[in-house]
Amino acid sequence: MPETKKIALLIDCDNVSHNSIEGVLAELAKYGMVNVRHAHGDWNSPSLSGWVTKLHPNAIRPMQQFAYTKGKNATDSAMIIDAMDLLHSKTVDAFALMTSDSDFTPLVLRILESGMPVYGFGEKKTPQPFVDSCSLFIFTENLSVDREEKLDSPQLQLNKKTKNELRQDSGLVRLLRAAAEQTAEDDGWSALGRVGSYISNNSSFSSINYGYKKLGDLIRASELFDIEMRNGGTAMYIKDNRK
Repeated sequence: MPETKKIALLIDCDNVSHNSIEGVLAELAKYGMVNVRHAHGDWNSPSLSGWVTKLHPNAIRPMQQFAYTKGKNATDSAMIIDAMDLLHSKTVDAFALMTSDSDFTPLVLRILESGMPVYGFGEKKTPQPFVDSCSLFIFTENLSVDREEKLDSPQLQLNKKTKNELRQDSGLVRLLRAAAEQTAEDDGWSALGRVGSYISNNSSFSSINYGYKKLGDLIRASELFDIEMRNGGTAMYIKDNRK
């Protein structure tokens, strides 16, 4: 049985909302165990009061960073140092950065050079360079917890894109078609697993950003491909349905 991947989650509390932390942790559980959970910020600041209520229930360690100079973001520097210390400690196998700040793009690239994936989580205002640099990036607005539910039962509030909305996203359409084409077998059909692997290796795509928990559900909704279920209905294969 393969060893569980150990993930370090570093949170830039100055630049991301606390409302989606449960959803972020639930998403990361798909990829491994989040054994490091550090939340960076000036905990004397009233603006972090929402984060304070999230620390203990989610086993997150607050990392204090005083704002020594007005106008300078000391939190960014502290978080980068923390990440580099963890990288060189060789105690984690992957990183998750929860921030909406593009200043962390060089950090992402440095971690990727070390052979570790970087899972990014940020608000929709996050600059594109940071989004594109991550191994996978999910907008935190898509990982919010229903306030009527208990905190230990996160419910993703997914706003599903319609068929027309998916088809109008030219970047998405190109990515899906390229993935199917590059992974096609001799009969022209592509196994969904190989399609997903191709996409993961070539983009920061996540189906959750389009309102779908699974890639297969998004592909069905787009109606861009013919679909065939094989191996007793357990394996999905797709083929471009353009004539």
